[in-house]
Amino acid sequence: MLNNWKQLLEDRNRFFWVLQAAGWSGYALVHYIGSLMHEMRDIYALILLLGAYAGFLLTVPLRYLYRRIWDASPWLLILVVLTASYFGAALWAVVDNATYWEIYKFGFSPDSNWFYFKNTIAKFYIMLSWSGLYFGIKYYQMLQDEKQKALMATSMAHQAQLKMLRYQLNPHFLFNTLNAISTLILVKENDLANRMMSKLSLFLRFSLDNEPIKKIPLERELDALMLYLDIEKVRFDDRLKVTVDIDDDVKQALVPSLFLQPLIENSIKYAIAKLEEGGEIVIRAQRFSEDLLITVADNGPGCTKPLESLSESGGVGLANTRERLQALYGKNYSFTLTPNKPRGLRIEIRIPLEQVE
Repeated sequence: MLNNWKQLLEDRNRFFWVLQAAGWSGYALVHYIGSLMHEMRDIYALILLLGAYAGFLLTVPLRYLYRRIWDASPWLLILVVLTASYFGAALWAVVDNATYWEIYKFGFSPDSNWFYFKNTIAKFYIMLSWSGLYFGIKYYQMLQDEKQKALMATSMAHQAQLKMLRYQLNPHFLFNTLNAISTLILVKENDLANRMMSKLSLFLRFSLDNEPIKKIPLERELDALMLYLDIEKVRFDDRLKVTVDIDDDVKQALVPSLFLQPLIENSIKYAIAKLEEGGEIVIRAQRFSEDLLITVADNGPGCTKPLESLSESGGVGLANTRERLQALYGKNYSFTLTPNKPRGLRIEIRIPLEQVE
């Protein structure tokens, strides 16, 4: 963070000097082009360069003065800017006139020293314009900094929300799995308990190795899902059947990490576990226009509640998945629940199709 701040200050300092040099070079060029309309000797170009250089040097102290009084009250700022611009213009007029008379007029001396302040008002407007540009650019940079900070704060809050939603599932999933392992140990099914613990270890390692705010290829998401299903198959044995049908052209599509697991867990809890003969979960993914369409369907008893209310305020798994999709895609997604035929529940998710580059 400190290095970034130093780099920003260096960039701002470099930007000032580039603008300063470009601005006063432009000033000299404009006046030189204007002089071509009159009969002026070639030495007049040197007078213009010296005048621009004097303006360049005299405005540098104004920069440091304005930085010192930056946090002062508006009226004090206006007073200081007007005063500093006027005195800078007066000094610039003296230098400009002296240079003009000494070089172009071959050492001409005016009758009164007040003639050295000739054109002070015109130069005052130039100095005032320089001051206005300085404050304008400075305020613009401050506005950009504030926007950047706001964007960074929003991004950090967004990432924190996504992490919270993803990690919210871990205790929920761990409780169910450890409870199942405990049950297996109580009934002396130690081999099954060990197998389940081994699968759990692999699944948790996958969970830790993948950032919750990042997207992963669908193929990799399915690998993680298979680890979870291996755990559940230890519990349900032949009662749990899973069919996976994924089109080849969407295997590398990017999806939120572990977003399918809570949906499958929901199907197992409310469908498979309630059927004595067991049941089947079908997972499909295909391209739908410019979107990725993912379907999770089961042949369980279905839902007795209205699907609209369940879709909006379902259990932890459904609500969590919906919130994650909304956080990641805004309005560019759909999450719908419909009855499966001949029975069961069907979940359809449609998200923008993003392929691995």
